[in-house]
Amino acid sequence: MSTFWSCWVIVLTLTNLVLLFWLLMANRRRAVVSGQENGEARTTGHVYDGIEEYDNPLPKWWFGLFLGTFIFTAGYLIVFPGLGLWKGVFGWTSHNQLEAEQSKAQATYDATFGEFAKMPIEQLAKNPEAMKMGSRLFLNNCAVCHGSDAGGNFGFPNLTDKDWLYGGSPERIKETITLGRQAMMPAWGPILGETNVNNVVEFVLKRAGKEHDEAKAALGEQVFATNCAACHGADGKGNQMVGAPNLTDDVWLYGAATPEELPGVLRQTVRNGRGGVMPAHAETLKPERIHLLAAYVYSLSQDDAAK
Repeated sequence: MSTFWSCWVIVLTLTNLVLLFWLLMANRRRAVVSGQENGEARTTGHVYDGIEEYDNPLPKWWFGLFLGTFIFTAGYLIVFPGLGLWKGVFGWTSHNQLEAEQSKAQATYDATFGEFAKMPIEQLAKNPEAMKMGSRLFLNNCAVCHGSDAGGNFGFPNLTDKDWLYGGSPERIKETITLGRQAMMPAWGPILGETNVNNVVEFVLKRAGKEHDEAKAALGEQVFATNCAACHGADGKGNQMVGAPNLTDDVWLYGAATPEELPGVLRQTVRNGRGGVMPAHAETLKPERIHLLAAYVYSLSQDDAAK
C-alpha cells in the first residue's frame, strides 16, 4: 500500500469515528421545550397509527454500550493493524497466524504419523495402534467403493482375500494407492461376433472349473489364444502388471449372485468390455498417511496381522 492510500484510510477511518462520537454525544441529553408542563420531552413529529415518537435520549446502559464500542475500537486500532500501514504494537498478521497454526499442526502430525512412517509395512501391519489409525483412514477414503469391511462390491475388488489384480506386496499396494489404477477391458463383441463370444466364455468357464459346453469350449480355446492370452496369459491366470485378472479361480470382479447367472455376466463382459478407475491419492493424502493406509490394506489379507 502506498503512503497516499495509507493516509487516505487513516483519515477516512478517524473522520468517521469522530463524527460518530459527536453524533452520540450530541444526543446524550433530551431538550425540553419551554412552556411545557412537567418538563415533558418534545416529539420528533413522527406519528404512525396514533403513536407518537418522542425525542428522548438513549437509556444510560445503552449509551454506555455505545461508548464502550469506541473504547474498544481505539484499543483495537492501537494493538492490531487497521490504520493504513500501521502494523499495530503486536505486529500481528493473518499470514503469521496461519504459519504458526500450520507449524503446530505439523508438529502434531509428525508426532502422530512420524514414527509409523519409519516402520516397514510388514511390521506396521502387526501394530494394533497403527491399524486403528489405518482403519479410520480406510473408512474415510476407501470404504465408499470397497465397503466398510473391505469385502468389495460389484466392480470393486475384495481386499481381504489373496487375489490381487495389481499385486498384493506392500510395494505394489502402496503404488496403487499413490498413483491409482485405470483398467480397461475392451469390447470384443463387434470384433469376435456373438458366436465367438459365446464360445470363448464357455472356454473360460472350463478353465475355472465351472459347468460348460465342451464343444463350444473347444472352439473358444483358439479364440482365447488369439485375442485374450496377451493380457490374461496363455494359461488364463492373469497378469498383475496390466491388472488382467486370473480367470482360473473362483474370484470374479464382475461376479454374479448365483452360479446360473455367471455365464450371462461373462458374456456381457466380453461383449461390451469393462472399465474401472482407482483414483490416485498422492494429491489428497500425505506420504505418511499413504504408508499407514497401505499397511492396513496389506494387513487385511494377512492371517497373522493385527486386525
